[in-house]
Amino acid sequence: MAQRGSNLTSENISCSICLDLLKDPVTTSCGHSYCLDCVNAHWDSEDLKGTYSCPQCRKTFTPRPVLEKNVLLAELVEELKKTGLQAAAADHCYAGAEDVACDVCTGRKRKAVRSCLVCPASYCEIHLQPHYDSPPLKKHKLVEPSKNLQENICPHHDKLMEIFCRTDQQLICYLCSVDEHEGHKTVSAAAERKQKQKKLEKSRLNVHQRIQDREKDVKLLHQELEAINVYADKTVEDSEEVFSQMIRLIQKRSSEVKQQIRSQQEAEVSRVQELEEKLQQEISDLKRKDAELKQLSETPDHSHFLHDYPSVSALSESTHSSSISIRPRRHFEDVTAAVEELRDGLQDVLRDAWTNISQAITHVDVLLSEPEPTTRAEFLKYSREITLDPNTAHHWLLLSDGNRKAERVKKPQFHPRHPDRFTGSWCQALSKESLTGRCYWEVELTGMGGLVAVAYKSISRAGRSNECYFGQNDKSWALGCSALGCGFHHNETRTPGSGVPSPRLGVYLDHRAGVLSFYKVSDTMTLLHRDQTTFTEPLHAGVVLGSDSALEFIKLE
Repeated sequence: MAQRGSNLTSENISCSICLDLLKDPVTTSCGHSYCLDCVNAHWDSEDLKGTYSCPQCRKTFTPRPVLEKNVLLAELVEELKKTGLQAAAADHCYAGAEDVACDVCTGRKRKAVRSCLVCPASYCEIHLQPHYDSPPLKKHKLVEPSKNLQENICPHHDKLMEIFCRTDQQLICYLCSVDEHEGHKTVSAAAERKQKQKKLEKSRLNVHQRIQDREKDVKLLHQELEAINVYADKTVEDSEEVFSQMIRLIQKRSSEVKQQIRSQQEAEVSRVQELEEKLQQEISDLKRKDAELKQLSETPDHSHFLHDYPSVSALSESTHSSSISIRPRRHFEDVTAAVEELRDGLQDVLRDAWTNISQAITHVDVLLSEPEPTTRAEFLKYSREITLDPNTAHHWLLLSDGNRKAERVKKPQFHPRHPDRFTGSWCQALSKESLTGRCYWEVELTGMGGLVAVAYKSISRAGRSNECYFGQNDKSWALGCSALGCGFHHNETRTPGSGVPSPRLGVYLDHRAGVLSFYKVSDTMTLLHRDQTTFTEPLHAGVVLGSDSALEFIKLE
């Protein structure tokens, strides 16, 4: 049977329907063989025709043939399966291009299962057996199969390198230790391995800890990415809604202006038409009077002329002035000028606001942000130009130098009413710019002293309570400075500063990290106070001035 099946291949006894080895093979009367299930399924599809065909030669059968298992063919299939598996198993034992081959095998070499560092050679399972049976060979060091066994042999003495020279930090053999390495500090390779293994384990622990730390960082970054996407989408939606509201407001105002112009146009046209009708009536009356006067002038009868003259020659007074003149300027030009003025004002507001919006966008950062600055040059990378908002300035404050300077004056200034203006007991003002991200600015404080502050725009503006006083509520933070020293104020709590301020102060804000720091600016930056908190709204720079004091926001280059 083995001889008979030795030339068989899987292609010779495969089903032409499923293309796999025959399963329960059956043979039709035309001599073709199929899997029992395959041919039955084929004939089931032909039941409606009443005739059944061979899938290969198309010979037809009527009625449907009764199929019997082909026992001989089934035995051949089973034999092919066995010989195929044995061949596959045999192939698996032999070394391939990537495998370590047995150094003892002749002809086709088998895969090595171990390498001996003492021999040095690699062995398959058959040729490795003496290392397990022979007492002298049992002492040899067996390792995983290696192609680099020669690296363990001394190139000078052809001996196994079992000694480690700590002086030269290299593996050597016994002859090397008594030759060129004589007097060096040497240990066995195993002892050196043991010592280095301990360091290696410490390194691995360190690596594992760093892996855990980095995995936490990756998790945080994934959370950060999700947050960036969520907040970016929400911000886009919110900003689009705000811009839509502004567009609707402008469209509403445009419609109201148009309606007022048309209403005024209608009224003026009606008035002009009414005046025109009266003038036309007066012209008609005057023409009729002229005809009467002409008729009287041409009458030859002196008596009739003198009799009718008093009544005909009398003229009635005109009801309208004859000094009507067309204005040299075009109509409604004042309206156009007012609208153009509104446009220019909106352009200025949008330009200033766009700067803040752009800076707010670019100041969005993730967890991999730069460390907190320490030198003035590093702080200056985050410098912001700050100007005070005139609509917030207390009436005892005078703003100048492009609203970068505030001065406490002795006479109240005339400021128009505005809902943002501070009207309480403290002479203070807020910046026009909103501050988010990382920001740095410097101020020059002169006189008796004052407060350098940041606050939410939603802080109260009127009254004598602490709700509107910088540093005395939960919406503002301030550093008070005078000749006597400095102190940090927040929510009615004062914390003494750690140094004496100079006239020039630096303020560093990391809105996202919740860091607010005040520095004495000189060749070296001296920290006066650092506060760690959580900011929930954009901030504005603020100032409070005492008597005879002034503060200027420095324009940093």
